[in-house]
Amino acid sequence: MKELARTNPLESMGRKLRSLEALLKDPAATASERATAAALKARLEEKLRAGRGDDEDADWTAFAFRLGRKLQEIDAATAPPPSSRGPARLGFRLGRALGAGLKKWRSASS
Repeated sequence: MKELARTNPLESMGRKLRSLEALLKDPAATASERATAAALKARLEEKLRAGRGDDEDADWTAFAFRLGRKLQEIDAATAPPPSSRGPARLGFRLGRALGAGLKKWRSASS
């Protein structure tokens, strides 16, 4: 459910349009279902056109905002998460343990 919340709204509208088209092509659909699906399809197509900025009067600030959001997502996706396991973490811990042991050994032998 969380994964659905992170999807692009334009992609979700596209999925809805594809499902409505499938309903319209279904021979078992009733006339009222087809009329409702056609009306929903027209509304979704209008929202999709407005969201994509296909209009000539599209505001450039919306495009800049979406571009900034995408760049933030890309920046967040490229940074690798810190590893809490694996050979690097094990080597770090082993080095700290050996360093502490060596420090104790040197202070005891003095």
